[in-house]
Amino acid sequence: MSLFENREDAARQLSKALSTYMGMQPLVLAIPRGGVPLGRIIADDLGGELDVVLVRKLGAPFNPEFAVGAIGESGKIFVADYALKAGADTAYLAAEVDKQLATIRRRRAQYAAVAPPVSARGRTVIIVDDGLATGATMCSALAEIRSCQPDQLICAAPVASAEAAARVRRECDRFVCLSVAADFQGVGQFYRDFAQVSDEEAVALLGRS
Repeated sequence: MSLFENREDAARQLSKALSTYMGMQPLVLAIPRGGVPLGRIIADDLGGELDVVLVRKLGAPFNPEFAVGAIGESGKIFVADYALKAGADTAYLAAEVDKQLATIRRRRAQYAAVAPPVSARGRTVIIVDDGLATGATMCSALAEIRSCQPDQLICAAPVASAEAAARVRRECDRFVCLSVAADFQGVGQFYRDFAQVSDEEAVALLGRS
């Protein structure tokens, strides 16, 4: 059964859960691409500023949607403890890292053309994604931004698996999640409409301040 009509519905509900940050001019960092529509709405609702945090999942061999780790823009790599069991040996991970870093660099060039990167130092930062399956990408994003010395670091997601929630809670100052699901097959199962977000849509949303 779907919890959310679409990303806009999820974002509106998440904004209410984050209302304590209204008036604090939070920096909302969305994880592209699926997190960007949520980030735009949440930043607008809270009177905050929107930017992206560029991280990419390291997909498992033969199952790229299953994250065995993640990498951030700075080159910080998070590798899950189950990666080798999933078939991701050292050589595979090295190739996957190169592939995902290339995507990160391409996206930074696209996004910087409409919105220069915003510093997280000393800010109340809310990192947003449309859902957390393994938590690997969010953990990587939190590590990236923690090194920038924010004042507060909040993770926000409409839905998460129990495993992802447990993993992510340890990496942030506050974890805001509308539903932690025990029976978790994929993020899309919790949305009636889970259409893919294109690069063009993400760029347009980011540039609309």
